[in-house]
Amino acid sequence: MDAQDTQHTPKSEDADEASHEASSPHEIDFVTLGMFIIDEIEYLPPTPPVKDILGGAGTYSALGARLFSPPPLSRSVGWIIDKGSDFPPALEELVSTWDTSVIIRPTPDRLTTHGWNGYDAHQNRAFRYLTPKKRLTAEDLSTSLLTSRSFHLICSPTRCRELVTEIKARRSGLSGPDGGALPKPIFIWEPVPDLCTPDELLNCTNTLPLIDIISPNHAELAGFMGDSGLDPDTGEISTKAIERACEQLLGSMPLQSFAIVVRAGEKGCYLARNGGRKRKTRPSVPRSKKPSAFLHGGLRPDTDMEALFAGLLQDPEGSIAREEIEVDPGVERWIPAYHTEPEKVVDPTGGGNTFLGGLAVALARGKNLEEAAAWGSVAASFAIEQVGTPTLGKDEDGEETWNGVNVNKRFEEFKSRLAFSER
Repeated sequence: MDAQDTQHTPKSEDADEASHEASSPHEIDFVTLGMFIIDEIEYLPPTPPVKDILGGAGTYSALGARLFSPPPLSRSVGWIIDKGSDFPPALEELVSTWDTSVIIRPTPDRLTTHGWNGYDAHQNRAFRYLTPKKRLTAEDLSTSLLTSRSFHLICSPTRCRELVTEIKARRSGLSGPDGGALPKPIFIWEPVPDLCTPDELLNCTNTLPLIDIISPNHAELAGFMGDSGLDPDTGEISTKAIERACEQLLGSMPLQSFAIVVRAGEKGCYLARNGGRKRKTRPSVPRSKKPSAFLHGGLRPDTDMEALFAGLLQDPEGSIAREEIEVDPGVERWIPAYHTEPEKVVDPTGGGNTFLGGLAVALARGKNLEEAAAWGSVAASFAIEQVGTPTLGKDEDGEETWNGVNVNKRFEEFKSRLAFSER
């Protein structure tokens, strides 16, 4: 493979990035700025450690989007791999079978990013880098990837604000596949564990207006609040603590529209989103100029506040139109984990990242938050059934399978457990 950035396909491993972009559709639904990492996983004895495992937040979130994207939709999934001098050929071949819009960038002067993962008896993970990491930036995104409908960011609050600003700036001069303006992208932020602390809470709330979804796990959310997130009596994940923390975060930003999706292991995930109200679509009527209490002196001590705010809901003729106001009650809901039996969970590494890839690509394709979370739960179920990534195959009908299971059939089965409306 040559020294230029290359977008990898099974058919041509040596073509440069520009030629791939010219021959590939620019319909990108999902892009992650998470890194590719080669994992080493150490378990409690007597389970032996494993090495050279496909890993990293970028890899697993791309997997989550890819699970719901059989070819040719597989090309709507974008991610980046920085391939060091020690990159195992077997991993490159595995990546090629996914047929995504991955950009593989040879970096022969460095080692591929390696990470160590360790788990205790409660499946709590410890992580450290074994080689220097190579962080991705907005500058690393090709023109095609910049047109994505959704972006997954895993970083600190400050870095998240920088990335969103940079991505928006680079997209400003681009047009969509149809030649029109690009639609507003969906930004999903996964905060890094080390900076989920009370000291970073203000930075976190300053970031929320710029994104669409923040998705910490239960421990990361609790970290922002200076809590453990565990039930003091049982030591298990506290659903009440999660709900309380989400209420506090939403309450701190009452005028902002964003959602919180908390990944809580065996408890599933909790969805919380601010509601609101807006005028229903109706024929345009010329507005008449009316005096306002906010003009010519502003509020006065004798201002009738109830009448004032009622007036904000009136039509131009002055009649109250409450029946024409669309009320969004918001969302407060638990979505269960797909696997309910502990023995089904072989290795939780990457489960949360895979969840977010499924969630993001569902939102990019117009699904509502609840159904998108169900996509994420099903995606995560495939990631945790084995060490490493699930096995891609085909059934007797030629349909794609992962671990011998059709993803859509698993989703339909999971959907039958839930009661939510599709969009």
